[in-house]
Amino acid sequence: MARRGESVRAIAKQLDCSRNTVRRYLRDQDAQRYGPREPRACKLDAYQSYLRERVAQAHPRWIPATVLLREIRARGY
Repeated sequence: MARRGESVRAIAKQLDCSRNTVRRYLRDQDAQRYGPREPRACKLDAYQSYLRERVAQAHPRWIPATVLLREIRARGY
């Protein structure tokens, strides 16, 4: 946008951020770029396959989440 000759004010208005933020990014062209984060481990990862299997067994009916919770607690959750 700045290369096309737009003012800092116009860029800030389009991006809905402050003019100081726009100036900082224009000044620091080599600013750190953030990539996608790596997925974090979830407490349920150890039980995911079991839960998927139980839900598939119950199809087309459903199993209440409280029942699933009780079952995985019995398995050590």
